[in-house]
Amino acid sequence: MKLHPVSARTGLLWVREGIKTFWRQPLALSGLFFLFMAVVSVISVLPLIGTALALALLPAATLGLMAAAREASAGKFPMPTVLASAFRAGKERLTAMLQLGAYYAAGFLLVMGISALFDGGQFAQMYLGGGNVTAETIQSDDFQTAMLVGMTLYLPLALLFWHAPALVHWHGVSPIKSLFFSFMACWQNKWAMLVYLLGWLGVFVLGGVVVSLIAGLMGGAVMQVVLYPAALLMAAMFFTSFYFTFRDSFAE
Repeated sequence: MKLHPVSARTGLLWVREGIKTFWRQPLALSGLFFLFMAVVSVISVLPLIGTALALALLPAATLGLMAAAREASAGKFPMPTVLASAFRAGKERLTAMLQLGAYYAAGFLLVMGISALFDGGQFAQMYLGGGNVTAETIQSDDFQTAMLVGMTLYLPLALLFWHAPALVHWHGVSPIKSLFFSFMACWQNKWAMLVYLLGWLGVFVLGGVVVSLIAGLMGGAVMQVVLYPAALLMAAMFFTSFYFTFRDSFAE
């Protein structure tokens, strides 16, 4: 296994592959994504440990969605059990995935903790617990600063973990090495990653415009009914595309 450099335009191919693969198995992939969201949401409301446990399970859950995309791209129907792929790969790799999850939870909570220094934890509370935050609070300088700091610090964390679950699961790479190789792959293919993220930004903006136009033609009530499911479908397509960024960034 070695890093594989790709051109910047590959980023658009990843977007296209994600969308195309999703629509090969829309019911299965959207259902798995909704199941993933439901499980994480239920775990996160557990007293005391809920948030940390949900964060720790995210790498394993993301791997499950990548495995589902892999099967769909091969013309197979991904069954619900694929979401638990990380937990069926043997004791050694399960332990490594759980370690990776612990690192992610610690890193994420550290980022939120640092952001809380700027606004007393309002941004972290909204992001983690969905607390009631007023529009006035969101527009405040302290909240805006905390949000900017949180997003800036989260970027390197996201790059460290982008490919790490797949490296642990499919290549047996140790958790620490997987973080290193994930970051290096993202950095080596930074222009493709930038085009990829901008491409998805465009998809989400276009989707929002289409929903807004429909709501304008059919009434504002339609917006409330359609917007959330449409956002979840686009998020499911986005997660489907994760697999292709991994597939093309590493060579056997």
